[in-house]
Amino acid sequence: MKKTIVVIALLGALFSYAQEAKKDTTKTKDIESVTVIAKKPTVETKVDRTVFNVANSSIVAGNTTWDVLRMTPLVSIDNNDAVSAEGQSVTVYINDRKSVFTGKELKEYLKSIPAENLMKVEVITSPSSRYETTGAVINIVIKKPDNEGLKGSASFTNSQSSKNSQYTNLNLNYHKKKFTQTLTGSYGDNLSVVSSLRENLIYENNALTRINSSTTERFKSPSLSTTSEYELNDKNTMGVIFEFGQNNRTQQGEAVREEYLNDVLQNNYTVNQDLTGTNRNLSGNLFYKFYDKEKNRILDINTGVNYWGQQDTNDRLLTQTTGSLYSDNRIIANTENREYYLKADYSQPIGKAGSQFEAGGKINFRNNVIPYSYFDLNGTQWNEDFTRSNTFHYTDNLNSVYANFTTTFFKKLETRIGLRYEHMSFNIKQDVGNIEKKSSYGTFLPNLLLKYSFNDNYNLSATYNYNIWRPWYSEFNPFLMPNDEGNYSRGNMELLPNPSHRFSLKLGLYKKYFVSAAYYFTNQDYWDSYYQEGGKTIEMPTNFEGRVERYSLYFNTNQMFFKNKLSINLNSGIIYTDNSDFNKKNNLGIKNYLTNFNGNSNITYTNLFNKNINLNAWVGVFTQNNGNTIGNATNVFHSISATKIFPGLEMEATVRLNNIFKRPNFDGTTYSEIGTFRNNMKWDWYGVSFTLVKRFGNQKVKENSKTDVEKDSGGAK
Repeated sequence: MKKTIVVIALLGALFSYAQEAKKDTTKTKDIESVTVIAKKPTVETKVDRTVFNVANSSIVAGNTTWDVLRMTPLVSIDNNDAVSAEGQSVTVYINDRKSVFTGKELKEYLKSIPAENLMKVEVITSPSSRYETTGAVINIVIKKPDNEGLKGSASFTNSQSSKNSQYTNLNLNYHKKKFTQTLTGSYGDNLSVVSSLRENLIYENNALTRINSSTTERFKSPSLSTTSEYELNDKNTMGVIFEFGQNNRTQQGEAVREEYLNDVLQNNYTVNQDLTGTNRNLSGNLFYKFYDKEKNRILDINTGVNYWGQQDTNDRLLTQTTGSLYSDNRIIANTENREYYLKADYSQPIGKAGSQFEAGGKINFRNNVIPYSYFDLNGTQWNEDFTRSNTFHYTDNLNSVYANFTTTFFKKLETRIGLRYEHMSFNIKQDVGNIEKKSSYGTFLPNLLLKYSFNDNYNLSATYNYNIWRPWYSEFNPFLMPNDEGNYSRGNMELLPNPSHRFSLKLGLYKKYFVSAAYYFTNQDYWDSYYQEGGKTIEMPTNFEGRVERYSLYFNTNQMFFKNKLSINLNSGIIYTDNSDFNKKNNLGIKNYLTNFNGNSNITYTNLFNKNINLNAWVGVFTQNNGNTIGNATNVFHSISATKIFPGLEMEATVRLNNIFKRPNFDGTTYSEIGTFRNNMKWDWYGVSFTLVKRFGNQKVKENSKTDVEKDSGGAK
């Protein structure tokens, strides 16, 4: 409680100081804004981030924000929908607001945001202390209307892969003098098929389990987002944001399981799955911004609440030929997660040399409840098994304060030094057995950035970041959950936070070529482990002791040709991992040294033959060796699209081909002390889609003035 009071006092001091700046009576002379008109390249590389400018490009047509994220330079997404950048775990922000979602929840949320609403995607590989993150940051920036009057767009997309899917979107923007209102509504009816092959080999008795499964999922997804913003005067702005999203989903699957002992078939059976459920998220955010353009003082205050709920009924029915430990079961879940927060950020210049000071803090409370009701089938009746039903509670309070100072020495050496302090206290409780755990700890998280400009064409930067990863609340849940394919999984109440260090160097040449190298190490890593209990194979997240070191080298360039009509971005990287100490201490039997290659290229041609035709092609190549999971094959993704613009009708038509030459799949083997566990999964991200967009109202883009750029920019340049 004392730390919460300290943070509240800091937030109040920031607010008071900013308001005093309004009373400054220093006489100043009004200077007209300088308008800078320039077409931004598709990809910009800065000292701490790479910016993917997607606004008004053919990349966004027919895609969702999740699709664009897959095509973003430096970003890779694995088979569990975990997002990483340059090998680092990622925290996602939307308009500088931290998202409450991760993994599959984040995927479904970003799929509800049409890519047409995007301005840019910032991949911040060396974030400042302002950001609450475990590694890199991805900041997704949504367009903001600036022109007077009403404008908007309506779109319809039809996609064909294994199944047919439809997606519609309506986007309205109204701006009048000091008032701005945006409204986005969408509805999707999406069908997908995922197939997988799993092979579990247990060393002790040479037992092999082979599981072939196929699952058909359907999502009916309405969503609504609205932002109201009012300028009180030329320095003060207030607004409110409301977001609603829902997934009504059904899932039918079949898993055929065969069990061998010394290559002799012992048992085989089929598990049929039938799931119906609803995911719903609601969020509200009230914000206030003070911005003194003359003195470049900015104060942002945000407070809000986030809610996410899930209601599922999941039936698994067994068809067996011989005896099995697996039985018919029904699990009813009714998860409710709530988050409350107050956040303040303040920045101002110091002195006349261009130094900048930034400070802020955040108070965050979460309250998560996960009740599971477990039922066995007796004849035609489902009977609840109260020994296996359970309710899991998780609450936490995370308070943080930070400060950054940026200055320049000798007119060539830019320096940013930052320090963040976070204090976490949490409480875990399981009703069955009255199991409870409480803990709290504090952490200082320093970071440093240096950039030296030799001249206009050469610069070198160096960064250091100390990060800490914290387990996601559901990873603590010890409830033994049967999986769809016949295995089991559970959380781990003993999971510990995982600290790490990262050093990096980046060389910029002629503002077009960038080479970056990084060194990362941790003395403790976190991955999934497997063990057996009562004849069941159980998957569980586990902390592994042992030093892991990663060395990475990345190259990025963006080239413009034919009077800026043709844009080519190329990004490639290699990550070398030293697991020797990690393997020695955990006896996992995997390679001591691993190599990951990641590369992608985005090619865009605008106004082909002066016929208002835009072309886009993207290809990405990824290997996925992560911790104790080794990739058995390299993933190659690709997308090709053509957009025809009809200026007189204010319409666009886009045809997109996704992975038509090779269907994406992930093939990896996880190593543990008891055996190996292979997963070969084929995704449904392939086929053809057609999108039709109708625009109306004033669609002209307002050029950024110098003061707008200062206001909207963030981090070191």
